[in-house]
Amino acid sequence: MITAVLTTSACTQAIDGSPAGTPPPNAATFPPGTSAPPPPNAPSATPSDPTPTPSVPAAAATFADCSQVLHLRGVKIPAGLQGKLTAGCAHYPVPLDYADPTGTKIDILMVRIHDIETTSPTGTLLLNPGGPGGSGVELVLGVLGKMSPKIVQHFDLLGFDPRGVSLSTPVHCLSDSEKDRLNAASPDVTTAAGFATARANAKNLAASCERRVGSGLKYYNTVNTARDMDQIRQAVGDDRLTYLGFSYGTELGSVYAHLFPDKVRAAVLDGAVNPLTSGTTQFADQLQGFEDAFDQFAAYCRKRAACNAVGNPRATVLAIEASAARTPLNGSDGRKLTASLAATGVLEALYSKQLWDKLGSALIDGENGDGAGLLKLADQYNQRDSAGHYSNISDANVTIGCNDSEPGPTDAQIHRIAASWAKRFPLFGKWSVPSLFTCQQWQPTRVVPPKPVAPTPSKVLVVGNLHDPATPYQGARDLTTTMGNAELLSWNGAGHTSYLQGSTCIDGYVDNYLVALQLPPQNTTCPP
Repeated sequence: MITAVLTTSACTQAIDGSPAGTPPPNAATFPPGTSAPPPPNAPSATPSDPTPTPSVPAAAATFADCSQVLHLRGVKIPAGLQGKLTAGCAHYPVPLDYADPTGTKIDILMVRIHDIETTSPTGTLLLNPGGPGGSGVELVLGVLGKMSPKIVQHFDLLGFDPRGVSLSTPVHCLSDSEKDRLNAASPDVTTAAGFATARANAKNLAASCERRVGSGLKYYNTVNTARDMDQIRQAVGDDRLTYLGFSYGTELGSVYAHLFPDKVRAAVLDGAVNPLTSGTTQFADQLQGFEDAFDQFAAYCRKRAACNAVGNPRATVLAIEASAARTPLNGSDGRKLTASLAATGVLEALYSKQLWDKLGSALIDGENGDGAGLLKLADQYNQRDSAGHYSNISDANVTIGCNDSEPGPTDAQIHRIAASWAKRFPLFGKWSVPSLFTCQQWQPTRVVPPKPVAPTPSKVLVVGNLHDPATPYQGARDLTTTMGNAELLSWNGAGHTSYLQGSTCIDGYVDNYLVALQLPPQNTTCPP
């Protein structure tokens, strides 16, 4: 089943558009609970402190050269900077629980890219790819070749794996084989049997996370990651933070700005998670975004010789899903394409227009009973490699997303939603409903991120794509208004996020803001 439709970014696949080795595609927030009141006797989420948070003193970080380990020579380098960049790695301890800053520590991995010829550096540019669960280490290496030389010459680029992610004290909930079974599961929640199966799957996942991670599970949340970012700011010697965050990274950045407003120099928040919606409302808005993005793809497909053999793309997907629900299609290496994996493969391609031709070919093959193309796209979304190994993005995504969420939704609410979504979102609704059980049975200690009212010294730059499926454009408008001291830059584009997606208009405005704090004219919308 689609266990995390609202996951990065990754998001970040959309930033780079290339396969494995670059940032992940899952990049919005995990669908957290529900916006409805919790049921009677349900545990309550802890409200976050609305006042600015004092910085916990942090020691300087020690970076050791790791250029050879990271194979920096194989990474795309901006023109004119070949041979001038070094990579430094640091393992940095932060408190597991900030209420006990001298207690148990966990390890955060950071990678810093430095231009050895820089004579007047502006400081450090901290990056986050989204998720939650995306690797900032992979992000900084994946986008380096697309960065303007002036950004690299002004800033050390710093990617970090947030707590619980990849190489930073990673959380692990399921084995590879267990993830295979869960991702392939396609319970129809509109039926009694499917409802029971989806609920049981979620219960097993929650129990496995608690068993494998232990009592520290509750400390992996967005508020604590934002506090980690302040430790990182101090560790690299910056008086104020310069930040670039994509998708869920916009929520992380806005929470940092809320907690430490006087510590923000500049922040670019690209592909905004809407701060005014949550739970099933936010999830439904995103599903509508993907349905709309599919219509964009369908219009494109009809004009492409390699794709127009699909005929009616929407009808084709529905037929493939229905067929796979009855009898899974042949995939590759003896694996089968289930209905849920088919929907996941389509979803993955909608993150980036660069994947639309692959989706067209996969649909043509799917019509003929060959599910290998859609299965490959689904594996890319789920971050499963050819050997059957997964990254821990889904483990971290579930952990952080559920720890951030209100309790719920109830069984009765899920029954109603299942009937509604199957009709409202014909491509993705039925296969996404099982995700609503995930946080229902999660550990009870929650910390809901605060609404990001942030009186920062300098304006924050919010960037919104008018046709973003994963983080619909309204989120960028609402984040700009909610933060108060922010300006919106828009792009009439396609796919997820805007910066480094090929728009020289967007890239130029963002670069000028990061380097010189120069904002674009108000109400600027860059052309396609």
